Amino acid sequence: MEFLHTELANGLTIVGERNPQAQSMAVGYFVRTGARDENPRIMGVSHFLEHMMFKGTDRRSAEDVNREFDEMGAEYNAFTTPENTVYYGRVLPEHQYRLLDLLTDMMRPSLRVDDFDVEKNVILEEIAMYQDRPTWVAFDAAREQYFGNHPLGHLVLGTRGTITSLERDEMLRYFAERYSPGNMVLAFVGNFDWAGLCRYTEDATSIWKPFDAARDAPRWEPNESTRTVRDAKLKKAHLVWMMPGVSAQDPLRYAANVLATAIGDDVGSRLYWELVDTGLADTASLSHDEEDGIGEFVGYVSCAPENAGKAVATVSRVLDEATARGLDPDEIERAKRKMAASMVIRSEAPDGRLAPVGLAWQYRREYVGVDATVDRVLSVNRDEISAFLDEHPLTTRTLLALGPFEDVTQVR
Repeated sequence: MEFLHTELANGLTIVGERNPQAQSMAVGYFVRTGARDENPRIMGVSHFLEHMMFKGTDRRSAEDVNREFDEMGAEYNAFTTPENTVYYGRVLPEHQYRLLDLLTDMMRPSLRVDDFDVEKNVILEEIAMYQDRPTWVAFDAAREQYFGNHPLGHLVLGTRGTITSLERDEMLRYFAERYSPGNMVLAFVGNFDWAGLCRYTEDATSIWKPFDAARDAPRWEPNESTRTVRDAKLKKAHLVWMMPGVSAQDPLRYAANVLATAIGDDVGSRLYWELVDTGLADTASLSHDEEDGIGEFVGYVSCAPENAGKAVATVSRVLDEATARGLDPDEIERAKRKMAASMVIRSEAPDGRLAPVGLAWQYRREYVGVDATVDRVLSVNRDEISAFLDEHPLTTRTLLALGPFEDVTQVR
């Protein structure tokens, strides 16, 4: 695979990972904006705006946008996270220019008032839908508890109150403050015409004016706490732990992900054998999330309410043992192989490489190919894991328990 990179005069960065043997290509606009870039009053505007980007432009109606995707046979979507909003599509190479034209046009939406009013109801329905999903409720509550007043604690969907009160002009101002070409990365992956697409993009975005879209990075210190949210209707307990990890810019992120996989992969990990294999829980996991300047481990257990106390004690013991003694060489090797296999399998299709290529440049201004990434994962060893745990022990834990009980610490 060949890596390509350029930056346009307006600040838009274009990166590409070209594979002439690929039978398709993927395009994505990565915008460095998300829930953490909102103020509390307009929480949820990034995700709402993501919806509005499909509602038409000066050149296209909402119907035109959806019809053109379908005419190309495109696989397309968008997503919003606490830190990024991404718009992407995958097509056969003969449609690459049409796909690029459509996505580029969408990056300057009309944001019509009538569309805004209609889509607001869609967002409110989405919020209501997720409020009926206990796992989603538990993770949102855990994130708010863990981050407190830090903007990373903002809810991606917002709340019913913030979305109801949000006005179209507030969204327009947010767009004008965040969607700067210098705050965006355009990524191509697969079989594509680099020179032609770059010329096309330069012409299509020539009217985009650059401006500063800085991100606030307030200080934040983790705290240890346990909170129970009672819901008498639930038939299961949902337990979420959050602990300090390392950022997307930290070289130790490889060790952190190997550690999380060994402890909390959904099959064959320490938590699996202790909780799922024994019948104490139906789901048990630990993952490592990497963000801009901050990272965290996230654990999750789903179990019968009467087992919640035992599950909490078991997770605490597993994390304490790992922190005190590190990991065994064989479980480190298994974790590394799982991660490497997953990376290679995902990379076989261009859309599986789009996010790794785009986000690596967004976070670190670097390109790391599949082979180099796999090599780095496979190079993680026991000493590196132990050194990581010495510096980042899994001991400062925030626990959010959602279930039909008053206090999870009293469940025996």
